Amino acid sequence: MINSISLIGMAGAGKSSVGRELSKVLDFTFIDSDDLIEAKYGKNLQEILNDEGYIKLREIENLIIKDIHFDRTILSTGGSAVYSNEAMAHIQKNSNVIFLDVPFNQILERVPSFLERGFAKAPSQSIEDAYAERQKLYQTYSHYRVSNAKDLDSCITKIIELFQT
Repeated sequence: MINSISLIGMAGAGKSSVGRELSKVLDFTFIDSDDLIEAKYGKNLQEILNDEGYIKLREIENLIIKDIHFDRTILSTGGSAVYSNEAMAHIQKNSNVIFLDVPFNQILERVPSFLERGFAKAPSQSIEDAYAERQKLYQTYSHYRVSNAKDLDSCITKIIELFQT
């Protein structure tokens, strides 16, 4: 039986906020893959992106996620984790994958500037194009889709209801 949850979704979808709170409610360990990357490399995501480029940041994210051991774990992934088939296969095998879906206009409200966010996209790609491309990937890799367009508590309640028998 899978006893862990991984949260995927766009930057600003609330993966870290939902994950932290959900881990408290369920008494699970909370892991944020972005925090693991920053701790291992001693830089924030934007610095890694600036120094290494978006492809390298995605490769780093893949390696970090593949090394995660799941046991009563809530994992908040980076928004670009879905670009790695290996990382996604690992989290799908070891956790229930939940896509936190938020409309594009709300993402822009929550993240007014992506310039310092460490957002791994092609330089020629707009945020809206990246959103559209990723929406398909999030849907492909998720076991469940939960809207996080309202308040934190209603999102957490919806997630908990998914697993009540």
